[in-house]
Amino acid sequence: MSEENLTSQQTIDLFEKFVIPNYRRYPISLVRGEGSHVWDAEGKKYLDLFPGWGCNILGYSPSKVVQAIQNQVNQLIHVPNTWYTQQQGEFAEKLVRHSFGQAFFCNSGAEANEAAIKLARLHNEGERYKIITFENSFHGRTLGTLTATGQAKCHQGLGPLVAGFSYAPFNDLQAVDDLIDEKTAAIMVEPVQGEGGVNVPHADFLPGLRKLATERDLLLIFDEVQTGIGRTGEWFGYQNFDVQPDVITLAKGLAGGVACGAMIAKKEIAAGLKPGTHASTFGGNSLAMSAGIATIKTIEEENLLENCREISAFIQEYFQNLKEQCPAIKDIRVKGLMVGIELSYPADKVVAACMERSVLVNATQEFVLRMLPAINISKEDIKHGCQVVGEVLQNLQQER
Repeated sequence: MSEENLTSQQTIDLFEKFVIPNYRRYPISLVRGEGSHVWDAEGKKYLDLFPGWGCNILGYSPSKVVQAIQNQVNQLIHVPNTWYTQQQGEFAEKLVRHSFGQAFFCNSGAEANEAAIKLARLHNEGERYKIITFENSFHGRTLGTLTATGQAKCHQGLGPLVAGFSYAPFNDLQAVDDLIDEKTAAIMVEPVQGEGGVNVPHADFLPGLRKLATERDLLLIFDEVQTGIGRTGEWFGYQNFDVQPDVITLAKGLAGGVACGAMIAKKEIAAGLKPGTHASTFGGNSLAMSAGIATIKTIEEENLLENCREISAFIQEYFQNLKEQCPAIKDIRVKGLMVGIELSYPADKVVAACMERSVLVNATQEFVLRMLPAINISKEDIKHGCQVVGEVLQNLQQER
């Protein structure tokens, strides 16, 4: 802890002198969080409906995660993966019990997706290397995962990109089929596109990808960095669509706000990651694994998948009713507690107005208002948050 409590402006001054300005930041320094609320350096309290960019899936400072970290930090923080640790084995068992296969641990979604890209190539012994991804996708910021990301704006100034990626329109099975050739190794897709605008697939899309992958002997990789760990009302996004992928990648909420990523693959496919083919120095460290175990236990013991579904239904109904009074709402896309509200004007106006009223939300793809509330958010908090967002939307509608 710092010996002195700085004001928001004093912290901003530090950043301007010493931190590379590669992020657009709000002029607020956050210092404390609890549940779905966070406080700034001046003591102002906010209701956060986008906590930790979706990483704080249990909100801020969830008690079981905090306790697990406190206990673990006194015993063992990190040892290299040349040794066995109980925590990594137990967390892998818990994840696999809710999914399939075997787990590899890393530190972020980009790392998890890099592992999946390498596994797709290794699975084919280098003979096939091409991977089909989708327009408006997002898979990470490393050069490989950035190339996998189907958004031209993310590629600007970074060429030449990694060879082997091509992009199909989301929900277009024929376009995918047309892109497959003898060098294609895998199809990689988000079960619900998050950064791309909370785009929910058509009912036949993911099953259709499974059929194509099986018929053409391709791996089907689901990027579950955002949809995993209860976000959609199921443990993993694929479970909403009755589709079994070969590989899933995870991060964000995986360890309740602690940096953690994972790739889970069917056992026969996972065997492609032989010693020496891939690694992660901090991946699977005991601190993150303990936080992950506590996250799973919290979801199980507090019945949070059900809470997620109930809160999701309330949000869906609230904004559908509001849409009748607010023509600026063009579309409402909800899967669990992934919420996208497409507007006829830039959504950053809503973000700014909500922040003035102490409610934090997000904008993506310019016109989409996005919310990823904690899956343990209370009904009281979500009702208040929706009311504030609704009033802001109506006020902006009148101004137009």
